[in-house]
Amino acid sequence: MPLDRRKFLKKSAVTGAGVALAGAAAPAARAAGETAARPGSKRYSLTVMGTTDLHGHVFNWDYFKDAEYSDAKGNAQGLARVSTLVKQVREERGRRNTLLLDAGDTIQGTPLTYYYAKVDPITAEGGPVHPMAQAMNAIGYDAVALGNHEFNYGIETLRKFEEQCDFPLLGANAVDVRTQKPAFPPYFMKTFRVPGAPPVKVAVLGLTNPGIAIWDKAYVQGKLEFPGLEEQAAKWVPRLRSMGADVVVVSAHSGSSGTSSYGDQLPHVENAAANVARQVPGIDAILVGHAHVEIPELKVVNEQTGRTVVLSEPLCYAERLTLFDIELVFSKGRWEVESVAASLLNANTVADDPEISALLHDEHAKVVEYVNQVVGTATAPLSTAEARYKDAPVIDLITKVQEDVVRAALAGTEYAALPVLAQASPFSRTSRIPAGEVTIRDLSSLYVYDNTLVAKLMTGAQLRAYLEFSAEYFVRTAPDAPVDVARLTNANGRPDYNYDYVSGLSYDIDIAQPAGARIRNLTYHGAPLSDGQEFVFAVNNYRANGGGAFPHVASAKELWAESTEIRTRIAEWVTAKGVLDPEDFASVDWRLTREGTPVF
Repeated sequence: MPLDRRKFLKKSAVTGAGVALAGAAAPAARAAGETAARPGSKRYSLTVMGTTDLHGHVFNWDYFKDAEYSDAKGNAQGLARVSTLVKQVREERGRRNTLLLDAGDTIQGTPLTYYYAKVDPITAEGGPVHPMAQAMNAIGYDAVALGNHEFNYGIETLRKFEEQCDFPLLGANAVDVRTQKPAFPPYFMKTFRVPGAPPVKVAVLGLTNPGIAIWDKAYVQGKLEFPGLEEQAAKWVPRLRSMGADVVVVSAHSGSSGTSSYGDQLPHVENAAANVARQVPGIDAILVGHAHVEIPELKVVNEQTGRTVVLSEPLCYAERLTLFDIELVFSKGRWEVESVAASLLNANTVADDPEISALLHDEHAKVVEYVNQVVGTATAPLSTAEARYKDAPVIDLITKVQEDVVRAALAGTEYAALPVLAQASPFSRTSRIPAGEVTIRDLSSLYVYDNTLVAKLMTGAQLRAYLEFSAEYFVRTAPDAPVDVARLTNANGRPDYNYDYVSGLSYDIDIAQPAGARIRNLTYHGAPLSDGQEFVFAVNNYRANGGGAFPHVASAKELWAESTEIRTRIAEWVTAKGVLDPEDFASVDWRLTREGTPVF
């Protein structure tokens, strides 16, 4: 679908900003508590509410367990809960004094979003309205920043979702390659009327994640570019101030840590929200997304002005709602921000909004029915409970399916004679396929991401380096130290999805050794792995495009790729077999050791 610039963008971002740039820029907002209000000053209180990383969570429901969602911390999820919180805030503060934003990752993440992207797609002629659009329209969102996962199903699906929303999808740094102008509205402006005083103008700048260029390369290459958040904020915030914005809020699908998961593959920081606050003057508050962490309030001092910018990240999955309480005072002929305070509301304190429950009852029921379809029978239970530190048969199922699909795809090509290896990660710690009937729900819980399959050409030396990098996931543990499996993994904060099995090779991981020197006894078919031997490596698109910054794989020659999800391929494989028997896929390829002695 062409990346045409929409009417909103033409009118607001081009004409409006262009005219406004001719005027003088307004001064940056003051830090919290910096302005002393004169007696009798005109004042205004504004509340900006925010969610992020909703990932298709409308209800407090776990489609993978076919039950109400629950966790050890007592969290509750879903827009139906958030809707109740939003209504309470609007009742308390006055709807005319509130703004509701989101920081992205909306249309991917649950079977509900998958269903309406692939099974009953919104892009079909006469197709349905996306449940997330329905819910967010009903709740009354004002603006939503683009997340990286918005691009997972391609531009056409994203544009259709955008068309179905009553609010703009913002992305100042999602730039059309051809025109070098934003392909989505960069900002949103709203005017708040104040009795007996001039109106308050609030600007919301939307920024998305530069990592999209890597993670969804297949969809965006040659169409969109994603410059750094800092650079684009520095470009747009002065424009918004010159257009008369009294308050500038940034909705950023970018964490606050200042780190990147993709190493040096991009010159732009992945988690740049705090950098933006520090480097770009004129911002009052930043709604943070992407990192899936809970930050009630983070204060960052701007290096140029010395003024404080307030950040907040409301966890994910609609478990929290951020509140920015912004106090303004009218002084010397203009509104000035006197203070900003952030806090979080917890979705577990309220019940579902019956309006949202009724609105999406039918869509939810369809997806529940879909995921509970039986596709085969398992001869034994399979679990991911120990998959992080033991070679688990259920992960071998993933690699076996990937190997089979790639072999079939390369049959008859010049690469058909090469051995095929495969990569897979222990995405879930709680996935369990019971003995007996196997459903789509069971298999989906095993592979929770919408990744697709890519075949890369790799050498033995490259695969050794790949495995060494993967083995950094384990905490170095001395030979005589007790082993606590709860503390054995996730070294330096590495998530489970960035630890890879590699099928078809046999190897030990010596966790007593320093990172980079852990892979021992690496063999292929019983012989030491040759550095120069070539292999076809079946890998998911996230890893193939550089996700996780694993060495060599992103630059390796691509032999084949497809758009069918690996999750779907697993379901097809099980359906064709009819019986899910570990004898057909399980093998022990690796183990943890300490100076040659197995850990388990």
